Amino acid sequence: MAQQAQTQLPRTQLRAGMHLIQAQVASTPQQRSVGLMWRREMPQNEGMLFVFERPAQQCFWMQNTLLPLTAAFVADDGTIVNLADMKPLTTDSHCSAKPVRYVLEMHQGWFAQRGIQAGQRLAGDAFGAR
Repeated sequence: MAQQAQTQLPRTQLRAGMHLIQAQVASTPQQRSVGLMWRREMPQNEGMLFVFERPAQQCFWMQNTLLPLTAAFVADDGTIVNLADMKPLTTDSHCSAKPVRYVLEMHQGWFAQRGIQAGQRLAGDAFGAR
C-alpha cells in the first residue's frame, strides 16, 4: 500500500452544538483502512467521519497515524456513545462501548476543549434517517 495521506475524500459539515466541523467522509473499506494515516497536519476544525454499513462494535488503532486524535463513537442519531483519546503510532485498540455506525476522529482534545462529551448529539446530514 502506498504511504500517502488521503486528503481528497468527499466532505460533509457537522455541528457539535455551536461548533462547526468540516469532516472528510471515509465510507469504503479502503478509505476506512487508510483513514488519517500519514497526515502530518489537519486544520483545527477538520476531522474524518468513518461511515460503516451497519452498527457494530468499532475498534480503532493508530498505526501509521502521526497526529494525536480523539475518536467519538457515534450512534445513528448522532449521539456520542463514548470518546477515546488515541496516541500516535500505536496499535492499542480503542473500541465503541456499544454498536455504532459512525466514528468521528478529531484532533486530540478538540471535544474536551469545547465541553463536548458522551451523551451529547452531533448534527448533520450524515445522521439522517436510514
